[in-house]
Amino acid sequence: MPVLEIKKAGDPVLREKCQPIDTFDRKLRLLLNNMADTMYKADGVGLAAPQIGLSIAVVVIDVGEGIIEMINPKIIEREGTIEDTEGCLSVPGVYGTVERSARVVAEYQNRYGKKRTIEGTDLLARAIQHELDHLEGVLFTDKVTSFVKPEEE
Repeated sequence: MPVLEIKKAGDPVLREKCQPIDTFDRKLRLLLNNMADTMYKADGVGLAAPQIGLSIAVVVIDVGEGIIEMINPKIIEREGTIEDTEGCLSVPGVYGTVERSARVVAEYQNRYGKKRTIEGTDLLARAIQHELDHLEGVLFTDKVTSFVKPEEE
């Protein structure tokens, strides 16, 4: 599978509101596979379609529990708040503290168009919120309360 180019901050596609998907075909499944390969190659835990130049509502996430593919996702429930450090494949080398909901429930469609619901806490909740922000043209740097220096290797 080809590894796709990840768009960097400053690219206008990262600021666009994404369009919903209504065709669940082989082309979409291939895109999901390519997005997952790109995310893994870049050592990310999530990747949204705008990050590869497509203004469509598609996200892949893997926080270590296997790939989650979300098409047309929406957060339908939020609970609590928690602050933690985030980074982004589209903003390399930049990290910051971001307040997010501690628990979220999201509805989405899978690669075949079937409706699904997922509950996330901890890193999964953070990843869902971070990636869904991309679908609204929002970068984590828009929500940072304080930037942090990466630890020296």
